[in-house]
Amino acid sequence: MGSKDWLEKDFYAVLGVPKSASPEEIKRSYRKLARELHPDHNPGNTEAEDRFKAVSEAYDVLSDAGRRKEYDEMRSLFGAGAFRRGARTGGGPGPGGFDPSDLSDLFGGFGGGGGGPTTGTGRDGRFGGAGFSDLFGSIFSGGGRSQPRGPARGRDVEAEVTLDFGDAVRGVTLPLTLRAPGVCDTCHGSGAKPGTQPRTCPQCQGSGLITRNQGSFSFSEPCRECQGVGTIVEEKCPECRGTGGVTKARTLNVRFPAGVSDGQRIRLAGRGEPGDRGGPPGDLYVLVRVRADNMFGRSGNDLTITAPITYPEAVFGTDLRVPTLDGYVTLRVPPGTPSGRVLRARGKGVAKRDGQTGDLLVTIEVAVPTALTDEAREALEKFAVLSPDAGRDTLWRR
Repeated sequence: MGSKDWLEKDFYAVLGVPKSASPEEIKRSYRKLARELHPDHNPGNTEAEDRFKAVSEAYDVLSDAGRRKEYDEMRSLFGAGAFRRGARTGGGPGPGGFDPSDLSDLFGGFGGGGGGPTTGTGRDGRFGGAGFSDLFGSIFSGGGRSQPRGPARGRDVEAEVTLDFGDAVRGVTLPLTLRAPGVCDTCHGSGAKPGTQPRTCPQCQGSGLITRNQGSFSFSEPCRECQGVGTIVEEKCPECRGTGGVTKARTLNVRFPAGVSDGQRIRLAGRGEPGDRGGPPGDLYVLVRVRADNMFGRSGNDLTITAPITYPEAVFGTDLRVPTLDGYVTLRVPPGTPSGRVLRARGKGVAKRDGQTGDLLVTIEVAVPTALTDEAREALEKFAVLSPDAGRDTLWRR
């Protein structure tokens, strides 16, 4: 996307965020909109597809700190009213937005107060014989040279996958089906009908630029013959109509490493949208969601579980058989263990990247019976009479 295109698009409005939005707010809004507008969720809906492309384009600019700064500065300069209609007449900024003809008037007396035929700027917006569009383009292209529309990198693609708890801990390989633009299988991305090839543009000789000298100035602009591409497709591919790409479904086998966590993004380099006219492909980012488990929890690289024991087991101690993700372990519960104490089974947690693993943290919960036999009740009442209040703070009972 060229700099001049930025003036016509409000990327903040496209993403539904204020200009002061943080990078995290921009990312969060993009993810929400991308999920809602994704072609997989809106088959045949061209409006949703167009909005999906617009959202992706806005995120490409605003997610990059350097490009966002350039965009903000440009929009501020040409959107603050300095070049609006009416500003030059003394009557204050008028309605309407930026118009190149306003800049034509702004530079109207440049280079010769009398406005001679070769040094002044006429009402047609020409400066010294050069079109004002050339001058405008040179402001943003750095030194007056535009860039040809050669091979361009493809866009990044984002997908979302939900994993079972055990698969996320152990790691798993799953097929992932994407519906996104891909290289046309008929022309293999060239845009030309099979059996033909694009030919070099005779106007720009393949450079994509036309350079014109106007006295002391040199102006470059995209070649109108080939639209700045450098080649011309005379016989277009019937499948993609000369674009080199089509929307299609593709299935990838994605390896999710052991220990992947909820909310983690996995990057697959080169698996995004194909590049334009031979450019490199973008990347695929897979957002991982992990289903909750009905037995285990997770804290970093440690697994957590709650284990109930009886009151006598808490008093006298016991050997407790605890489940893990790959079997059982036996832990020793020492005598006098209170409810809430945490025991540790080392190496029974989540595998780490360095080859080590976290631990299994077992929280002891002393179970209180809700129904007693007559004999049990009698024994408990006798115990209550005989047992001292050791360890109990009785101040609150006074």
